[in-house]
Amino acid sequence: MGKSMAHNLLRSGYRVHVYSRTKSKAEDLLNEGATWHDSPGELVTQCNVLISMVGYPKDVEEIYLGSDGIIQTANAGTIFIDMTTSSPNLSKQIEAEAKKQGCYSLDAPVSGGDIGARSGTLSIMVGGDSQVFEKVEPIFSALGTNVVHQGPAGAGQHTKICNQIAIASTMMGVCESIKYAERSGLDPNTVLKSIESGSAGSWSLSNLGPRIISENFEPGFYVKHFIKDMGIAIQSAEEMGLKLYGLELAKALYSDLANKGEENSGTHALFKLYE
Repeated sequence: MGKSMAHNLLRSGYRVHVYSRTKSKAEDLLNEGATWHDSPGELVTQCNVLISMVGYPKDVEEIYLGSDGIIQTANAGTIFIDMTTSSPNLSKQIEAEAKKQGCYSLDAPVSGGDIGARSGTLSIMVGGDSQVFEKVEPIFSALGTNVVHQGPAGAGQHTKICNQIAIASTMMGVCESIKYAERSGLDPNTVLKSIESGSAGSWSLSNLGPRIISENFEPGFYVKHFIKDMGIAIQSAEEMGLKLYGLELAKALYSDLANKGEENSGTHALFKLYE
């Protein structure tokens, strides 16, 4: 997703500097005019806005707060935007450390998957200082069409958790609905025509339903990353004394799916458990 988002920034006229653990993955961006750097620490000194999109909270923590963390080497006034789905508490910690260095931080996780990243139609949920948000809102507009400032640091991550909670139970319903249609002798594609525009309609049903039916389980969003997100959500809920029954069931099912070798498949591969 980060690669597609960087493409959209280049196409919007921004000067883009990039770093990836595997340089070959950035070749397309370099051919479009992006500038390569050999480390995040080197990159951050050349930018007034730094966007991170990595896999796990531990990666976020290492990049920002580790022994070679970018907060320590950034120029005063730098704005950090972490678009990884991560821990709300970590987002608050990053903001606090950034302030000590005269910098700013926003947590801005996204929803919309590979399709939204490529088309620039992501939903972006932002936490952090409202004035900082206003400064970089044009950047967000190059990446998404639904950009909402949700509140102080961590609010973006809490909102993304709400999103993932809703998706988890929805994906179970989508998979079970399509499997039921097949077993009852119906044409699943014809069934979708009836139910996706009614009260059962959802992004997952309309966009991932056809992929399920065609047995295309390529990832728009990885199973392994969804399990990570659900773990963050359950931990955050426990800290608030909240039990999420549907989410706990979904996480158990997805963990079973990953153990069957599907961790790098798309989230809609949950359908395979019903076969």
